[in-house]
Amino acid sequence: MRNMGSIRAYLPAAILLVGCALIWNTHLQRSVPLAAPLSTVLPTYPGYSVRDQHVSDEERRVAGMTEYVARMYVRDTVPVFTTLVSYYDRQSQGKSIHSPRNCLPGAGWEILTAGTRDMEFAGVRQTVNHYTLKNGPATAIVYYWYQGRGRVVASEYRVKWNLLRDATVLGHTEEALVRVVVFVPPVAKGDSTATNRAFAQADSLGLQVAGELMTEVTRVLPATPAAAQSRTRTASLVRSRS
Repeated sequence: MRNMGSIRAYLPAAILLVGCALIWNTHLQRSVPLAAPLSTVLPTYPGYSVRDQHVSDEERRVAGMTEYVARMYVRDTVPVFTTLVSYYDRQSQGKSIHSPRNCLPGAGWEILTAGTRDMEFAGVRQTVNHYTLKNGPATAIVYYWYQGRGRVVASEYRVKWNLLRDATVLGHTEEALVRVVVFVPPVAKGDSTATNRAFAQADSLGLQVAGELMTEVTRVLPATPAAAQSRTRTASLVRSRS
């Protein structure tokens, strides 16, 4: 009992020391550049024309992103879906990823439903965020997730924990926010069958684009040590056979 009391007495000091170590290592972490330009991420999509979108300097400053690519995909002059990939070469206080859960309502979108969706990627089940939004007469399906350091993460809490841990253990915190917004085409009011079909088609398209976008983002992100070793082994095998 006496030992337990001593442990409790020193616990606040231990927590303070851990917190200081985390903050110190966050300042010491290194910036990690992309393996390939973000501009190469999904520059075309079959059946659609593509328009680059611009994030203002002020929005970019507030968001703290290092680089980004934002695009609108249009069919027959009608915007069908948009993509956004914002990359942070290092994260620190005042320069970390902002959750779309907080940003979208500020842009006038009302969250109708919020949840997650599982998807298969490279033979692994990944969980991403899945929202339904409304802004005046417009309705949209949104998929978004956080991708970096060998992980795909949906939970904001897990992202923050990973950020603190990796800043301390790895010394780098590069990460990307990836988002797909699919607009649900308007249908006749009261036609529940047409409404359900429109939502299902938008959702299916969103899931398809999300899978392709996840592949593209994996290609341009810095390789994890395991991935880098795998690429080296593959290159060596190719050279030995040639």
